[in-house]
Amino acid sequence: MNKTELTARIAKATNQTQATVAATLDATLDAITKTFAQGETVTLVGFGIFTPKHKNARAGRNPKTGAPALIPARNTVSFKLSKGLLEKLNP
Repeated sequence: MNKTELTARIAKATNQTQATVAATLDATLDAITKTFAQGETVTLVGFGIFTPKHKNARAGRNPKTGAPALIPARNTVSFKLSKGLLEKLNP
């Protein structure tokens, strides 16, 4: 499912226009993104926990040539399913 399909499903379920739902979804995603940028965790009860992580720079190898390469440091996000969602996925 992509963002357009998600917007359409939410609009149908809430009897709202797709434009209203799209604006709300954009604001929600923006708030979550800003929270990650501040290094904070986002917890959605019944869904899961998004935790920002920092990965240090490390040495690696180019898989085509085998030449050594430096993999730069980066920030990423990990996700852990809530117990309720995990039980729904694995009844």
